[in-house]
Amino acid sequence: MTQHAEYWFDPICPWAWMTSRWMTEVERLRDVEVTWHPFSLAILNEGKDLDPEYRQHISDASGPARVAMAVREQAGQEKVKAFYDAVGTAIHPENTGEEDSRQRYRHAVERALSEVGLPAELADYADQETYDEQLRESNARALGLVGDDVGVPIISLDGTAFFGPVMSPAPTGEDAAKVWDGAVALASYPGFFELKRSRTTGPIFD
Repeated sequence: MTQHAEYWFDPICPWAWMTSRWMTEVERLRDVEVTWHPFSLAILNEGKDLDPEYRQHISDASGPARVAMAVREQAGQEKVKAFYDAVGTAIHPENTGEEDSRQRYRHAVERALSEVGLPAELADYADQETYDEQLRESNARALGLVGDDVGVPIISLDGTAFFGPVMSPAPTGEDAAKVWDGAVALASYPGFFELKRSRTTGPIFD
């Protein structure tokens, strides 16, 4: 029987990117259909007491999530994953190291749209609030399932949602399948809430 999963991501988050690579591998190895949803960390952190430098970073980084939502609204849900694959690759494993993060994200978005064959003008939505309401709704739906003290990645398995798993590097092959089976088992128990340990490494991009 096909399992239905939903995955929420902000393109700028390296941990969501790592988990998305695992989720992509799971789609290949298990009978799973994944719906990919844009999520905005900038919206999530509105009104919170943040370090000024981090707040500026979040503000500069709001563009890719806005464009991901514009892709969904204008090109359809089926284009979201392809855009995320392309823009995530440009932002994370192929990071150019540009000092101006806003410009770096703009370049990543433009490259991704070109690679996926989407209109270049969609990049302009990075600086517009046109689809912010849809992003708020996407955030709200994810947080309504999992709670409000998390970020991304968020995965929902047939309606049971959790934050994570956070992994580095992303498992592949049989390891990916085993981790998925474990996640499914944990999600199947209504009393399961949290499993966590301190990270000892950063994102490892293959």
